[in-house]
Amino acid sequence: DRVGHVKTRGFDLPGKGFAYGLPYDRREFSAANALQGWNGTYLTKGGATKTRSATERDFMYLNRAAIAGGLVKAPENSDYRATHDARRLPFDKKEMASKMRTRRLPPTMVFGIPSRPSTPIFDLLEHKYQDRWVKERQNQLSAKKSAEIKRRVMSAPVGSRNHGMIYETRASLLRTYQNPVDPAPLWQLPRFTKSAKPHIQTFRQDSAKAAAFRNLETDKIGRQGDFGTGIYEKPQS
Repeated sequence: DRVGHVKTRGFDLPGKGFAYGLPYDRREFSAANALQGWNGTYLTKGGATKTRSATERDFMYLNRAAIAGGLVKAPENSDYRATHDARRLPFDKKEMASKMRTRRLPPTMVFGIPSRPSTPIFDLLEHKYQDRWVKERQNQLSAKKSAEIKRRVMSAPVGSRNHGMIYETRASLLRTYQNPVDPAPLWQLPRFTKSAKPHIQTFRQDSAKAAAFRNLETDKIGRQGDFGTGIYEKPQS
């Protein structure tokens, strides 16, 4: 009877008692448990419990037992695992030997993180931070001023300079500054540096190569781009 009718895509809303949203995940411990005492601080005297659900199957033991019984094929090994079961210990004996006993904490044990050191209130009252900042600022300004005076004196003509001042000489400047030196070339095999030649020569002669580069420099004038390799610019009237 619904043939030829539009398919409905709406759904009925739930009842009035329906609660929207995600369920609230309640934690195991709350503030009441913390006030009653930290239950997880001390272990029980019996140590870890050997529950069957918490342990895992010991496949190494099952493999050894199957080989000892003469079962070497995969189907036989699977059948042996289905009919036999061996579980691993839930803990290491050597590791849990000390944990089996009740954990004893020193009486001076303090939990939590260390608190932030207190603010030096006397330094704030005496404005030490302000005085320190003012002093550093004065040193910066004096250094900048002395550098500016030195720059002006050095840029002035020789006749107008003060003869009582000591100026930097070339020797004194070289003591504090080293001229940049080109780094050594990268190491190459001798056969590549001496007898190696390209397999393809675009230009038959060096003169043809030089002429091509000259034409390229001339052709850059009418092209766009920083390196003159773009499209040709339109003539401007």
